Amino acid sequence: MGSVKDLIILENPSENSLGRGRFIFSDRYSVFDYGEMPDLIEDKGKAICIVTSFFFEKLENLGIKTHYIGVVEEDKVKSLSELKNTSNILEFKMVRVVKPELKDNIYDYSIFQSLKNNFLIPLEVIYRNSLPEGSSVFRRLKDGSLKMEDLGLNKIPRPGEKLEKPIVDFSTKLEVNDRYLSKEEAQKISGLTMEEFEKLINITLFIDDLITHEAEKISLINEDGKFEYAFDAERNFMVVDALGTLDECRFTYNGIPISKEIARIYYRKTEWYKEIEEAKKKDRFNWKNMVGSPPNLPKELKDLISSIYKAYANEITQREWFDAPPMKDLLNRLQELLQ
Repeated sequence: MGSVKDLIILENPSENSLGRGRFIFSDRYSVFDYGEMPDLIEDKGKAICIVTSFFFEKLENLGIKTHYIGVVEEDKVKSLSELKNTSNILEFKMVRVVKPELKDNIYDYSIFQSLKNNFLIPLEVIYRNSLPEGSSVFRRLKDGSLKMEDLGLNKIPRPGEKLEKPIVDFSTKLEVNDRYLSKEEAQKISGLTMEEFEKLINITLFIDDLITHEAEKISLINEDGKFEYAFDAERNFMVVDALGTLDECRFTYNGIPISKEIARIYYRKTEWYKEIEEAKKKDRFNWKNMVGSPPNLPKELKDLISSIYKAYANEITQREWFDAPPMKDLLNRLQELLQ
């Protein structure tokens, strides 16, 4: 299905009825929209599956609809509390994925004006509780593609400063490369009414608050993250894909990043990353054909990232799924490596 998980279709969705599918979360990972990287992160898939199931079950208990059905163990669908061992397979309710048409290098989203139900909303919805140095928001404010009033700001915050109120931002989901959107364009291309769009924002802020609260229990700061949504057969919002994981969120501990950002920090120092930056400037659609293969991660860093995924799953769920050292010990070692 993608660079980090695979899809099994058990029952195809139709216009008026949900299907059923299974995600197989792999140990692969991706950064900078490149696709599959050369290393596997041991047990990452199982850790991601456990964490996203934990948050889906939290949301369901709080009355927020999701596509989650359960975790698969020995080909049986179970809740987390019923699992005997870890699993990397999650069963979920499937919706239609309708893609915009690419015409002369411009995406045509007009089909979303007529779709009524049971489809993936073509947006990534991003919450930001702070703006770390290097955040795209600073670049977009500088080049004028984003205005402070779009974000509810009356002054440009300092890098790393906690925002008074979270920002909800948007990007495309179904294009070759993610593209940031204004609120007006996000509403327009998705075909949402103003009332639906405001509801989408409110649900996002609610989930952000939930993840922030759970992360604080284990001394992590929830900096930002992303969600995906769909409409079910009755045009009710459903939270879909995955959430609350180290792939979907950016957490920090005493300023140390705990997420895929660890790998990004390493790769930003490589010649390969410079190739990507230049290639994207030349051709935002075909840049991948213009860069070489990424180098491997150093083994010590790769093993440390694996342990961090496992420790996060243990500590956020308060259950020892994996044999992993405490998160604080791992992060102290990470800080030494990144210096």
